[in-house]
Order: sequence, then C-alpha cells, then structure tokens
Amino acid sequence: MKAQTNGERSFSVELRTKADLRNMTLTNGSSENVLIEGTIGELVQIRFTEGIILEVTGERGVLRVDLKEDEVIRPSPQTRFDAKAIQY
Repeated sequence: MKAQTNGERSFSVELRTKADLRNMTLTNGSSENVLIEGTIGELVQIRFTEGIILEVTGERGVLRVDLKEDEVIRPSPQTRFDAKAIQY
C-alpha cells in the first residue's frame, strides 16, 4: 500500500479465503456506492507499520488503512480497551 500525497486515504483488505468475504456490492445504476463486508476473524493485533499505516490483524485477515499514528486519538492511561466489548 502506497501513501497518498493528495490527502486521500487508501485501504486494503486481505482475507485468507473467499469464504470470509460476506458481501461485495457494486451498484449498477445512478448510485456509485460500493459496499465490502467480511470478517478478519478475532482480533490478534493492532499496530502501525512505518508510522503511516494502521494495520488491524485478525485470525483470518488483515485490514490496512493509510492513517498516521499521530492522527489517532489515544485513550488516556485510565481508559481500558477491550476489543470484545465493542458494539457494532
């Protein structure tokens, strides 16, 4: 994944198998929306690579977003993060 110089953000999704892709919709009409849904499995790791790419690794895939580390709001030391407690 290559960093954008024009302010746009790029992303990539790498899944272990096609079965992990639940839905991919490319509308064929006046709307230009695209929807991609799937699963990367249970959370394994969240990290920044090269300080410019947020990488979320799951048991079945990886999501990468062009996002600098200093652009993310860090929780205070008193804040406890529990990935399993996040509501979707």
